[in-house]
Amino acid sequence: MTPDHRPIRSVCTALVAVVCLTTPEPATASRAVAAGAPSAIRRPTAPQSALDLAGCPMLPAENIWNAPVDHLPVDRQSAAYVATIGADARAKADFGSGLWNGGPIGIPLVLVPGTQPRVPLTFRWPGESDAGPYPIPPDAPIEGGAQADPNSDRHILVVDGDNCILYEVYQAIPRPDGGWNAGSGAIFDLRSNKLRPDIWTSADAAGLPMLPGLVRFDEVAAGEIRHAVRFVVPETRRAYVWPGRHFASSLVDAKYPPMGQRFRLKAGFDIGDFSPEVQVILRGLKKYGMMLADNGSAWFIGGAPDEGWNNDHLAEIRRVHGSDFEAVDVSSLMIDPNSGQVRRAAVEPSATPTPDWPNATATTVLATATRTPTAVEPTAVRPTATKAVGGAMRARAWVPWVGRGNVPGVSFRAGLGIADHRPTRTDAVIFHRSRGSLLPSVTVTR
Repeated sequence: MTPDHRPIRSVCTALVAVVCLTTPEPATASRAVAAGAPSAIRRPTAPQSALDLAGCPMLPAENIWNAPVDHLPVDRQSAAYVATIGADARAKADFGSGLWNGGPIGIPLVLVPGTQPRVPLTFRWPGESDAGPYPIPPDAPIEGGAQADPNSDRHILVVDGDNCILYEVYQAIPRPDGGWNAGSGAIFDLRSNKLRPDIWTSADAAGLPMLPGLVRFDEVAAGEIRHAVRFVVPETRRAYVWPGRHFASSLVDAKYPPMGQRFRLKAGFDIGDFSPEVQVILRGLKKYGMMLADNGSAWFIGGAPDEGWNNDHLAEIRRVHGSDFEAVDVSSLMIDPNSGQVRRAAVEPSATPTPDWPNATATTVLATATRTPTAVEPTAVRPTATKAVGGAMRARAWVPWVGRGNVPGVSFRAGLGIADHRPTRTDAVIFHRSRGSLLPSVTVTR
């Protein structure tokens, strides 16, 4: 689909915690809604690659992020990696609904038109950053909120919906002149399999894009996750494996996992007694697995904030232990070390998923990967200064808060009713959920 066929000036297709900037003609000033706004969800039709955002693919269907790994061999270092990360450590969904310390729970995204003004950035590590300028709105949602510690991750993710370009920034700090200071920044063409230059970081330490690896409410509501999920661990090796491009460690012992390492939930793990939406996430972790993207807390899984999430249900992921995961050898899928494209035989279309719980009228679309064992050691790296890019460890608690958030001039059905979701009690309740029912519509006018 060409940019001319993706109108986003008057109506935004908001996916999982997407903050849409609608631009009234002639398209200069714009208003952003609060991070974590309810998703506008449409029912999935034909299978497509990971997630379709304003007509843009979430990387090509044949990209390594969108390749199933459930039939690939276990990496020969799997047991060592799991033990080092923490076999008894519990996994955690590092995303949810509401606020924590004044900021959204998860990594928010802002969707802008191609006319969004570009602003300059000054990077702490300019040698491994894409210079820009970047189309970052002055009120772009920041991971942790605008008030977050300057030394925290403070990620900003922006998608130019007209041109399908993803802009990601680490440690973004606004300047009075309208520009930004940041640790690092990366620009990705969402229609391309091209990787970043060798040894370059991104907004994540592994040099990978963040957005394609986030768990999103719309895809879970539609019934299937069709991509690998971004996750972090406390200690990594001074090495990386394809598709990783960068390391962030001085540790050299082979027991530490390299950046870019793929893991998956073991096939025999019983998901039968988890909440339906959590079962969708766990099935995705079995089929598509997780990609090691940064340093942080053990087995923390990345996702986008959304008011559709039930934090009590997401907390069930804490019942999954490190010993329930295994490392996967994906080397047989690689065609070119500088490309994320996988061998054609590794890509297979998926059937249109069906939501698993009552009244889950799928609010959006979204999510499209066998082999001969070949053991591979992580890519050798030349000695360069190690930079601890990204991965500040954070403690999060689940907060039962239902937040505000609407696209100006657009009426949204505020999310999905989820079975057994009790009414939430908070200091600032705008909507309330009842068992198995849809939330009321909310409208904001200019």
